[in-house]
Amino acid sequence: MSVSTLKRAALAVAVLGVIGVGGAVAVQQGTAVAAAPAVAQAAAPQAGTPVAVPAPTIALPDFSVIAAHNGPAVVNISVTGSTKTAYDGGEQTGRADPFADDPFYEFFRRFQGPQQRGGQRSVPTHGLGSGFIISADGIILTNAHVVRDASEVVVKLTDRREFRAKVLGSDPKSDVAVLKIDAKNLPVVPLAKGNDLKVGEWVLAIGSPYGLDNTVTAGVVSAKGRSLPDGNVPFIQTDVAVNPGNSGGPLFNTRGEVVGINSQIYSQTGGYQGLSFAIPIDVAGKIKDQIVSTGKVTHAKLGVTVQEINQGFADSFNLATPEGALVSNIEKGGPGDKAGLKPGDVIRTLNGAKIVSSGDLPAMVSLATPGDKVTIEVWRQGKLETLKATLGNANDKVAAADGERTDQASAKLKLGLSLRPLESIEKRQSGIPNGLLIEDARGAAANAGVQPGDVLLSVNGRPVNTIEQVRDVVDKSGKSVALLIQRGDDKIFIPVRLG
Repeated sequence: MSVSTLKRAALAVAVLGVIGVGGAVAVQQGTAVAAAPAVAQAAAPQAGTPVAVPAPTIALPDFSVIAAHNGPAVVNISVTGSTKTAYDGGEQTGRADPFADDPFYEFFRRFQGPQQRGGQRSVPTHGLGSGFIISADGIILTNAHVVRDASEVVVKLTDRREFRAKVLGSDPKSDVAVLKIDAKNLPVVPLAKGNDLKVGEWVLAIGSPYGLDNTVTAGVVSAKGRSLPDGNVPFIQTDVAVNPGNSGGPLFNTRGEVVGINSQIYSQTGGYQGLSFAIPIDVAGKIKDQIVSTGKVTHAKLGVTVQEINQGFADSFNLATPEGALVSNIEKGGPGDKAGLKPGDVIRTLNGAKIVSSGDLPAMVSLATPGDKVTIEVWRQGKLETLKATLGNANDKVAAADGERTDQASAKLKLGLSLRPLESIEKRQSGIPNGLLIEDARGAAANAGVQPGDVLLSVNGRPVNTIEQVRDVVDKSGKSVALLIQRGDDKIFIPVRLG
């Protein structure tokens, strides 16, 4: 046999991922394939001739063992509640979302925009999700969005027993909720310790997609520390097939330890499209501990508004790479203001942890504890500076960006909005010449569908550029006002009934 033939044979062996065993080659899946004796006994190639080396066999994890051992601790969660829906003259105006019972792709729903032309009415809802038992006395972890607006939560075990669950607490920012059922000696799942999960590592999901109990799917870790729109969590991205109903279910490593809570998917159809995201279990554990001990969750804040650094900004600020979080606005009197942060600063690290995307910063800060002291490295006017800050409590009242109005003042508008004028750089990037950025929406406005990040263009047809203009129009209005909102590239009117 020629050397070139030997090369091709060796390359084929390497590509197939097989290894010679006793004159034969064993395929990775265990199928034996006969090898030509001449290949095994061929003379050694001449010195200096490169030869492909067969790759060693890499055994796949035995998913059946993980499923059998941990499956009984994964539960099905069914929720009954009510939600408000728009109607016009007694007719519902919006199309029913086939996956509305389980808003698994919640962070993309904000781009659809409300379809409201009339008032609102409450309609019953039914949802399905998943969860997993972490304590033999009935403590269960799931997603906050699974039990949102729930009036009754029922947990079903794999042995078909059902229990009414109490929601001990939930945290919408991290999308973690803790339930409790009245039972003992329950099976539990082991939780991973540390954060040694690697990109490319095999992972396994167990849940109830579309109500199909204890469905097992597997894949690999695609990325770590992934920031999502409006997110406060460094998500684990995987290619594990998850669908509506998998929400709140566990993500296991090959040792059978829970490394995350399946939370969201990227989807334009409502079904799985290859991108799924899980909350790291160490993040969920911190939230769980707060809920179990106090019944509520507190998040830290730095008191700054940041945006992404693109190549244009990097060139303008003389940055070697477009990394970091650009400070566009600072809460007056907040932790960032007291630390000396200024608009135009680019935050590069927080306590030594690198800030690559602007979304990294809020995720890091939100998971810290109010009162923590942090070291901030910023790029300012072509050089690095180091600042010290003491993080505040995100639940505290927030001062508006103009330094004159507070959240209490905006509440007097009867809308429940925290507003600030658009920065000049935001106007240039968005192409919106005038308007007010909605930093927070509560009460009547939130119920009507107004969301943080929207831009308020006019009230009752009157363009608004200041909070005072908004107050003036609202004070002269009757029971409701019409807000013209820009959301992304769309402009929509949203009617808000005043309290």
